Amino acid sequence: MESIQLLFEGFATALTFQNILFVLLGVFLGTVIGMLPGIGPVNAIAVLFPIVYTLEVPAATVMILFAGIYYGSQYGNSISSILLNVPGTSAAAVTTIDGYAMAKQGLGGKALAMSAIASFIGGTISIFFLAFFAPKLAELAINFGPAEYTVLMVFAFIALSSFSQGSLLKAIISAFLGLAIAAIGIDSTTGVSRLTFGMMELYDGIDFIVVVIGFFAVSEILIMLGQKEGDQSQMQPLTSLWITFKEITNSLATSLRSCVSGFLIGVLPGAGGTIASFIAYATEKKILRPNQFGNGDIRGVAAPESANNSASVGSFIPLLILGVPGSETTAVMLGGLISFGIKPGPLLLETSPDVFWGLAASMFIGNLFLIILNLPLVGLFAKILQTPRWILMSLITMLCVVGAYTINGSEFDVLLILIFGLIGYFLRRADFPLAPLILGVVLGDLIETNFRRAMIYSGGDVIIFFESNICLTLWILAAVSLFAPTLINSIQKKVHS
Repeated sequence: MESIQLLFEGFATALTFQNILFVLLGVFLGTVIGMLPGIGPVNAIAVLFPIVYTLEVPAATVMILFAGIYYGSQYGNSISSILLNVPGTSAAAVTTIDGYAMAKQGLGGKALAMSAIASFIGGTISIFFLAFFAPKLAELAINFGPAEYTVLMVFAFIALSSFSQGSLLKAIISAFLGLAIAAIGIDSTTGVSRLTFGMMELYDGIDFIVVVIGFFAVSEILIMLGQKEGDQSQMQPLTSLWITFKEITNSLATSLRSCVSGFLIGVLPGAGGTIASFIAYATEKKILRPNQFGNGDIRGVAAPESANNSASVGSFIPLLILGVPGSETTAVMLGGLISFGIKPGPLLLETSPDVFWGLAASMFIGNLFLIILNLPLVGLFAKILQTPRWILMSLITMLCVVGAYTINGSEFDVLLILIFGLIGYFLRRADFPLAPLILGVVLGDLIETNFRRAMIYSGGDVIIFFESNICLTLWILAAVSLFAPTLINSIQKKVHS
């Protein structure tokens, strides 16, 4: 009951005029960005980061905006998936199976309406899960010392690397590259310069925003330059959004089950919406007999959309309570919190309750905005899908250059985003995942600091990382995460079969 009371108190933070405006802006931008294939919330947040930083708004307001973009993009993904058969992100890939099949039958409007309703159910109910589980986890995490935090971060690296697309070796290499970037500058303990190559501009290290803009936004521009203009010929016409009460009630149980499973999967670092949506779809396909899954079953739209949005809310628990992001988007958010002087962790509920509870309350408001605004505006969004690529590239390029220069007023930062953009481009072409790299940049200093403290406490004995029950549990979870992708792949094959 105390958690629910605190959640309602969070509405005092979320319902200020400024925060309501940022919620509305976040979910609108998220919807638009989510439906444009290749852009994604991480690129949007990376580009907007320096702009928001100069506005000098509270950290809670910044997180409300970024979170709105994040979960708003989950709904936006479904628009291109259903009408164009092109998922905005991998998390929306399952929605294309029945969503596009419905669109070809002239039921695209119904599919979009069900997508919005299921997203609302998953996103709203999971907020109450968030309010209940987060304080419980915070109580447990209070017992974390330097050794536990070190092992926790190792677990985060292993989990995120295991669940990343491509080979595990490439993910590990990407993570070490991120750690190397985090190490650039003067060592705060020894005073020794590391990886600066004699350049004074690198003595203070590299700003996190510069890294994010370069590796994500600039590399995305380079990739888009090498692609042909999208083919809109397969886009299905938008039909009536009218959905019957019977169709809603028939899909309600599916939405509720998928919400629960999606939230639990979202809490796991590295799992995320993609795995949540695949598992929810596979589960419902097995439970509901007979069904028309794969041929335009409306429940095949409800399951992945509810799970996907619920997972996005669940991912905020490890991000805020443990300081461990589960995806590249939440990794960027973690860097944003740290940049604004907010330290995620078990004490966040005590030191910055406005950030946590205000964010949780804003998610409820944001989900209301999504269902109220997006259904009437879906016709406009369908037209935005046809925006020429050169317009998007020009806008993103301008924002990248201006944003990088704004951070420190340095031309060197602009040069760095170009260098990181080129590196990111070649890494992506070679199928190296960028999420472990960003995690390395964000957690590099923290893992080094906690590792040093643990070794000092133990007198240099590494057994400290295996002594406590918490450490042992985290090592077991890390081992499980290494083998989990094999099971997930088999589930995905069953979904497509």
